[in-house]
Amino acid sequence: MKIAVKTLDNGTAGEIDLPEEIFGLPARPDILARMVRYQLAKRRAGTHDTKEIGEVSGRGQRPWAQKGSGRARQGSTRSPQWRHGAIIFGPTPRSHAHDLPKKVRKLALKSALSAKQAEGKLIVLDTTKLAQPKTKDLAQRFKKMGIESALFVDGKVVDENFAKAARNIPHIDVLPQQGANVYDILRRDTLVLTREALAALQERLK
Repeated sequence: MKIAVKTLDNGTAGEIDLPEEIFGLPARPDILARMVRYQLAKRRAGTHDTKEIGEVSGRGQRPWAQKGSGRARQGSTRSPQWRHGAIIFGPTPRSHAHDLPKKVRKLALKSALSAKQAEGKLIVLDTTKLAQPKTKDLAQRFKKMGIESALFVDGKVVDENFAKAARNIPHIDVLPQQGANVYDILRRDTLVLTREALAALQERLK
């Protein structure tokens, strides 16, 4: 399939072929959901923690005698039934990451790219190079192109002027091609790839 290549001034810079095996796959929301869950689980810090009885401050002595007081027997004020006592089976620091086969991860990225192409929300740019990092100027160019929420995927290195100009524009994300991922593609309305990014993704997913 062919797609027009645009410039940042909303002009045309020819056409380019998109491989069907990457941009023409049927929708797989189940695979996309698994991949998003996998990515978000890996991002979790997992630093939640509660104190077990050995970590609660306080004495190990009985608060009162075992017998004779008329009250229930107590072995320690650090027990869970006491205020400020221990938490039983509470959360402890751990990793929330889980495994997902490499083939599934690759299929998920292909499905995300195919979904954007099928929705008509895929744009291929000739280049993102800017002479100066002017946010106002770049925002006007985006408006001319009809872009309000987008992920820009550049080549191996993102153009510094473009990254600086784009970072203050709401709902605009910029990533190098090796950082392209399913979650960031789906969270923005439009996906914008440069020629260099497109070539790298084809090499990565072939």
